[in-house]
Amino acid sequence: MTRKFNRVNRSLHPSRTAFGTPWRTQGEILLPECVYDPELHTGPVDTIESADQRAAREDVARDVCATCPARKLCELYALRVRPTSGIWAGRTAAELAEYQAEAA
Repeated sequence: MTRKFNRVNRSLHPSRTAFGTPWRTQGEILLPECVYDPELHTGPVDTIESADQRAAREDVARDVCATCPARKLCELYALRVRPTSGIWAGRTAAELAEYQAEAA
């Protein structure tokens, strides 16, 4: 049996892709800060978190994104792939969608 994966809403967060394809800018190799703690940006895999826990995790993820050298690249990528969850360049998927709608 062959499975076909629907690519819609299957965007990989940079934390899940950075080691296989490092980001480069002006010849410098950048690893996004999110590679060091992927679940901080994407949420726990095996645990259901409360709304308060999620808000606290997202606040910390935003702080990590604020100093990330790959933030602009992450934002450009996120605006292209239109994620449905996670923190991308310091914004939630909903905030990115709102930002994109305002820019249009």
